[in-house]
Amino acid sequence: MNILDKIVAHKKREVDRDKRETTYIELEESEYFHRETYSFRDFLLAPERTGIIAEFKRKSPSKGIINDEALVKEVTKQYADAGASALSVLTDRNFFGGRKMDLKRARRANTIPVLRKDFMIDEYQVVEAKALGADIILLIAAILTPAEIKNLAALAKSLELNVLLEVHNLEELERSIDTNLDAIGVNNRNLADFTVSVQNSYDLVDHIPNEFLKISESAISDTQTIKDLKKVGFQGFLIGENFMKQADPGKAMEEFVKGL
Repeated sequence: MNILDKIVAHKKREVDRDKRETTYIELEESEYFHRETYSFRDFLLAPERTGIIAEFKRKSPSKGIINDEALVKEVTKQYADAGASALSVLTDRNFFGGRKMDLKRARRANTIPVLRKDFMIDEYQVVEAKALGADIILLIAAILTPAEIKNLAALAKSLELNVLLEVHNLEELERSIDTNLDAIGVNNRNLADFTVSVQNSYDLVDHIPNEFLKISESAISDTQTIKDLKKVGFQGFLIGENFMKQADPGKAMEEFVKGL
């Protein structure tokens, strides 16, 4: 059983517990459920923004604690002020130290799209994402069947959420494409063993239909990498660890974007 299998097994138990604690009706009565969501495409392609999806992440299974001192409201606001096109907020607590309240705090402090970064396996989580104030959900092809992707993406669109599909290889990409997706992200991190290689993005970019936003995720630590990825067709770049490992993640992003 690799780490991804362990995460999914734990997530199933977690979602079952959450369903018992908070009903669908309660989710639909939350403060953010009926808000108009931001367009991921509009912000990602806005010329005054960087294309960076800046992530708030406290820890990871591969690195352990990355930064447990930073405050989500302050960091995400600094990310947005530095030109982030969107924010990614981890809500998985057990493996990544995330909290659902982190997403709410990021939403309250910012006026750009927020991605709920979690392991989405159930319709309940999609509704919950809307209730927490998310604009974008992540669907990971490695843990979902094509039918599950289709169903979850359709539900997300009915709630006016943007959908980012994450793939790791050509097989996942080809079996998972769906009309309700807005963006396809190539994860340069192998979720089975957590090794990283940006070459994964170069290998897959031409296989992603141009109707979808093209995102490169992880293993991006310098501005030249972004410039090179833009040349081959990528429009978005998810960066977390590179900023979060610094004492002042917001300042780290501010300095980083000066090189773009």
